[in-house]
Amino acid sequence: MRPAGAAVRRSPVRRLRRLPLHAGAALTVLVCLFPVYWMATTAFKPSRDIQSSTPQLVPHTWTLEHFRTAVHAAGFAQFWRNSLLVTAGAVLLSLVVALGAAFAVARMRWRGRRQFVLAVFVAQMAPWESLIIPVYIIARDTGMLDRLLTLTLVYFTITLPFTIIVLRGFIATIPPELEEAAQVDGCTRPGAFLRVALPLLAPGLMATSLFGFITAWNEFAYANFLIIKNQDHRTLPVWLSSFQNTFGTDWGATMAASTLFALPALVVFLLLQRHVTSGLASGAVKG
Repeated sequence: MRPAGAAVRRSPVRRLRRLPLHAGAALTVLVCLFPVYWMATTAFKPSRDIQSSTPQLVPHTWTLEHFRTAVHAAGFAQFWRNSLLVTAGAVLLSLVVALGAAFAVARMRWRGRRQFVLAVFVAQMAPWESLIIPVYIIARDTGMLDRLLTLTLVYFTITLPFTIIVLRGFIATIPPELEEAAQVDGCTRPGAFLRVALPLLAPGLMATSLFGFITAWNEFAYANFLIIKNQDHRTLPVWLSSFQNTFGTDWGATMAASTLFALPALVVFLLLQRHVTSGLASGAVKG
């Protein structure tokens, strides 16, 4: 049996060994958060400080003028609404479709099941940017260009494979005996799933919803290529890229608009972050 003093004497050594790891983690967080910090502080700086040759890490003077300019800019409210409609529609569609597909894969045995799972994994690994041209050609030939419905379907397709993978693993962690007990008590199979299993899927649904929301909310390439003539159907990322005035780019207003654009994703993350880690971890336990 080792003396208690040995463990006490070794604890500083262990802390020293972990010091490079902690320093690396702190540096990574700093590098990742600094652009966000610079964007937010620039939004509050007066124009003279933004254009100054001497960078200011902490603004000496604060102003809300750039936020007023961004909010009252032409199209801001409409493009905000467009982004919200497209994102919410894509997330809801992917949850509904993926829930049925994940249940079929996790609970049922049918011919082609393994091939279907493999196809879902391949679709998740595929770079969606490489499909812009085929998607554009299909949308053009079917008359679906310049429509928010087209963007919704594209974002739904992008987020669907990840949603199926996570929910499949999460459903596999729920004992099927719980649903069988409900069926013995008189529930149908769909009723047993809705009453027993679905409430237990809340963390997985939250995790996939967050992923789908951030993916669709921030997407730029498809929105830029599929919305060409009808500029009223643009989304916020495309609008931000062309947010200029007569004299060039208004960096203060651009940073203010970008800060406002980032707020919904931040709010959704803060509301769902308790469920995200458990949802992703549980979804990766079984396959």
